[in-house]
Amino acid sequence: MTSEAAGVTRRHEFVLFFDVQNGNPNGDPDAGNLPRLDPETNQGLVSDVALKRKIRNYVALARPDAPGHEIYMRDGATLNTEHRRAWTAVMPEAKPEDQGKLPKEAKARALTRWMCANFWDIRAFGAVMTTGVNAGQVRGPVQLAFARSVEPVLPLEIAITRLAATTEKDAEAKGGRTMGRKHIVPYGLYRAHGFVSAPLASHPVKGTGFSDDDLALLFEALGQMFDHDRSAARGEMATRKLVIFRHATALGNAPAHALFDRVRTLRVHKGEAHEIGADATDNWPPARSFSDYRITVDREGLPEGSR
Repeated sequence: MTSEAAGVTRRHEFVLFFDVQNGNPNGDPDAGNLPRLDPETNQGLVSDVALKRKIRNYVALARPDAPGHEIYMRDGATLNTEHRRAWTAVMPEAKPEDQGKLPKEAKARALTRWMCANFWDIRAFGAVMTTGVNAGQVRGPVQLAFARSVEPVLPLEIAITRLAATTEKDAEAKGGRTMGRKHIVPYGLYRAHGFVSAPLASHPVKGTGFSDDDLALLFEALGQMFDHDRSAARGEMATRKLVIFRHATALGNAPAHALFDRVRTLRVHKGEAHEIGADATDNWPPARSFSDYRITVDREGLPEGSR
């Protein structure tokens, strides 16, 4: 836990809208990397893990040398090596064979606090660090749900050709040409819900020390992460709207679901706007851009102290 900044003391929820055009927002490795779908509704899905990966990547890019902003879950990392750093900092006298078990309570808390103080994503999302070198575990104050497209999507499988052969045999047999496949969603607007627990950030024992500065960086990442995550597979992705509910207290002023219900998505066509799925939209063409939607937020009657 950092000494420079106290943990967040007010509960937050947020609604994130992002879209994809001619890309695969989150491939399913169990389905040949097809875009993830809810098979009953054909709504597209993006996992919470995929969203957290993009947040982590943005933080690493935006704060590459800032103290306390290392990324624990990163490409090529060896987790036990990071845990040994905590042991060396907290208990340099400990022998390697003793690092598989947590020490007494005070020292165990010191290990997890060192990890929280140095790794931004542990402060945010928590971590289970009970591997061969044991640094404990901590529950993170920031959680995200799966993103779901606001309407059903219809993924396409696009055939592509490659002129360069992999082996000499392929070059002779196929004239150098090979075939491949790309899976895309022509267009989809996705909605994800997020939660920030003040007690899990600021509790003197269980808190990670996730601060207001960390929270500001989280919201910055949500707004800009797709601009730094371009690839041939993902097409065009962008954050379209971020709605944040800030409570007056640590426990909050209203249930999260009641706040989320205040954020509505309407379908728009030729100046008309209707609820998604309304009979009036039956003959409308499929959405192909963000301008085919309208997002509204009901601010009337919000609980006192929240905004």
